[in-house]
Amino acid sequence: MASADGKTLLTLEDYRLRAKEVLSSEAWAFYDDATGRKVTYRASSIAYDHYVLRPRILRDVTKRSLSTTILGQPISMPICVAPSANHRYAHPEAEVATARGAADADTLFVLSSFSNASIAEVGRSSGSGLKWMQLYLMKNQEHTLHIVREAEKAGFQALVLTVDLPVISCYSFLAAEDNATSRYYNDPSLRPINLAIDLPEVHEAIRSGDTNIHRYLGTQWQRPMTWADVRWLKSMTSLPIVLKGILTGEAAREASDAGVAGVIVSAHGGRALDGVPAPIDVLSEVVSAVKGQGLEVYLDGGVRCGTDVLKALAMGARAVFIGRPAIWGLACDGASGVTKVLSILRNEFDSSLGLAGESYIYVPLGTTVEPVEPVEPVELHLGST
Repeated sequence: MASADGKTLLTLEDYRLRAKEVLSSEAWAFYDDATGRKVTYRASSIAYDHYVLRPRILRDVTKRSLSTTILGQPISMPICVAPSANHRYAHPEAEVATARGAADADTLFVLSSFSNASIAEVGRSSGSGLKWMQLYLMKNQEHTLHIVREAEKAGFQALVLTVDLPVISCYSFLAAEDNATSRYYNDPSLRPINLAIDLPEVHEAIRSGDTNIHRYLGTQWQRPMTWADVRWLKSMTSLPIVLKGILTGEAAREASDAGVAGVIVSAHGGRALDGVPAPIDVLSEVVSAVKGQGLEVYLDGGVRCGTDVLKALAMGARAVFIGRPAIWGLACDGASGVTKVLSILRNEFDSSLGLAGESYIYVPLGTTVEPVEPVEPVELHLGST
């Protein structure tokens, strides 16, 4: 893939810069936005620099396997695609292309309930690719149950419940609701199709001029959400449930007590509460809190290169998720761009793994984060096929 000036796109940063060129200013603002002073957004990537790798030399690392399993399902590498909304802002094929790109890389794709493509068409287009479905607990439970049933019918293999957005967060971009030219609020092609179900209030919202129902859906956060809701969701489906938005050991233990299958350590890409820790800085706390309880722990936030992946896995994550980088690839070259971004990360991770020789993590003195105990990488089969 080449940029406008003919340069080959070799890194995620190359894709970021090219995506900024090809996306409209409104689309770029939507994907790149964050809340508050963007402290958490910036910290999520920078925090990886607090951790260094201590390479172990003279080890046979010639036979490396990056494959692993996630909730018992095999994937080619511990690098997955996180849920994010409105992919049609980036490409006409929207989430259909993103899911296909992840399937071509033989890894997991998580579909957002705020997608522009339907659950059914994403299920069909991505074939045997591993897919999970993200959802929210809405004020009207019919929205949530519709997502669950459609995901079950389409062969999705887990549900990802986002728990760190109990109220609407005031993104600076979305705050301009009265902007009559805003495509986000006025373009029917950006409608979250899976939430536009046959309900009187949905029909009324559309009749009243809420063309793509984003404003109506903003009212659906006005309800309490507790651990009882997690147990209710669990009673509604046989699919395993993963909670996204865990940032403390206490929350991870409560998740385990609630019977969920996994947790994603995530700060919502800096788009929820500003000022919370970078996910990598609390990863070892979460891993330690649920050690031995059979709960899988993943990390989502700030992954931009292969050594970021290695550090997360060495600290106990089973896999990492990328959000914005997948969008950059989608904007640049559709499904092929998504696959290419994942391939770049895979190759960087593979190289870092070999050079590190079963490395472990060390936190330099003088950093603002607490040292972590050195631990072996998880599910990295060095020296074996």
